[in-house]
Amino acid sequence: MKRFFELLEHLTQASTSGGDTAITAPVTERASDVQPGGLFVARIGASFDGHTLIPQAVANGAAAIVGEKAPGAIACPVPYASVPDARAVLAPLAAAYHDFPSRKLIVTGVTGTDGKTTTVTLLHHILQAAGFRAGLISTVSALLGEGEQATGLHVTTPTAPEVQGYLAQMVEAGLTHAVLETTSHGLAQGRVDGVDFDVAVLTNVSHEHLDYHGTWEAYRDAKALLFHKTSRAAPKTGQPKVTVINADDPAAAFFYAIQADRRLRYSTVQADVDFYAADITHAPEGTRFTLNGTVIRSPLVGLYNVSNALAAMAAAAGLAVPGDAIRRGIASAPPIPGRMERLDEGQDFLAVVDFAHTPNSLRQVLITARALIDPGRRVIGVVGSAGLRDRAKRRMMAEVAAELADLVILTAEDPRTESLDDILEEMAAGCRCRGRIEGTDFFRVPDRGRALLRAVELAAAGDVVLACGKGHEQSMCFGTVEVPWDDRQALRSALRGVPLLTLPTAPGATDS
Repeated sequence: MKRFFELLEHLTQASTSGGDTAITAPVTERASDVQPGGLFVARIGASFDGHTLIPQAVANGAAAIVGEKAPGAIACPVPYASVPDARAVLAPLAAAYHDFPSRKLIVTGVTGTDGKTTTVTLLHHILQAAGFRAGLISTVSALLGEGEQATGLHVTTPTAPEVQGYLAQMVEAGLTHAVLETTSHGLAQGRVDGVDFDVAVLTNVSHEHLDYHGTWEAYRDAKALLFHKTSRAAPKTGQPKVTVINADDPAAAFFYAIQADRRLRYSTVQADVDFYAADITHAPEGTRFTLNGTVIRSPLVGLYNVSNALAAMAAAAGLAVPGDAIRRGIASAPPIPGRMERLDEGQDFLAVVDFAHTPNSLRQVLITARALIDPGRRVIGVVGSAGLRDRAKRRMMAEVAAELADLVILTAEDPRTESLDDILEEMAAGCRCRGRIEGTDFFRVPDRGRALLRAVELAAAGDVVLACGKGHEQSMCFGTVEVPWDDRQALRSALRGVPLLTLPTAPGATDS
């Protein structure tokens, strides 16, 4: 239990009315999630005023409210505090309620456009192989000790109260380490404020989320917040502040300039770094390379996964994990859900699901797919691009697919409230500019289930069908509705000859 005024002491500015009270349940900004005795934070968003939900929060048992409106400007039957920016105080309040759990853990954050989920999963597995008790918060799930929880549909970094709650559960379970996947949105929106990081890892910075950040520089700067948070966080006994940087990324020097006790670089190209992968060999069953003369084996395929492995290994070294445990962890890494995940329904060609939803990640998985098949066999790519997101990416995705796949099928990928037909036309223009002919070597099949079936029907022995963009996700958004959807289940069904329809009434839900 905390006192309301006790929590407010961790804020720089607050005006109160209604007196003090006990806070016996967590902090939240969702009125529907308020528990009896909880603290509700109301903020004014771009399109909605959270203060209108105060009656619902109080009805659900909120003991106190924090908002942005002056105490005299709002009727509130429970203690109330006014702050200049409610979003900025959400994380500090949640951290204070849970007694600042990240201060009791050694915390690693991984950011980057691509490879975050793979890298955090590898690092978590390495820590477990070394005997550390480690928790994980990733796109796929939160591993909190004995339990596991889903972390959302289309949100990589959970809300600030959820992050603090997960970390508190790790502390309660007796864990010592935590690994967090941190997005540019999560960093910019303060979802990991109140987390004291010890190790910051950068995978890469490529074209993505410019609809939100505006410029590539602003996107890069958002990711750099993780590094600044790490350098400024209070030190923990025996653990230096460590940064891990992909030396092959154009932004490497920018991130390397940020202060840290120890700065590690990794590369598949440059030998004069701390972690350099030499003598890389690829095979369908995995990858092998040497690091300082020692052979490293990984079950993951693709050059980009060598980079992800190096990132995890460098982070583990920064956490003082012994070298033999690092090698064992990489060699025994489990499959990453929705990342180059192969499906076998007895077909005579490869069927693969991957989360590739950026131009760079799509390029890498198509190159990797090509390496998995014999010369003369074909890569058949099923590709979409999300609505209400970076529009420039649509044409870029199509151009990459047209450049590297033999056959391209354009289809739905979370069109949201945009016209699916319009999105596909933008992508079709990208295919045409690369010399592709619609109906011959690229196709539009708006319904994703039918698109996967079309790809399977086109496949011959030895080919590879690659379903890109959804990976592990468990829904697809049409309008404002999240419709249950799993690409792996849908592709398995297509391999059995039965298409799973995305949504019968979806715009453009018929073949064209």
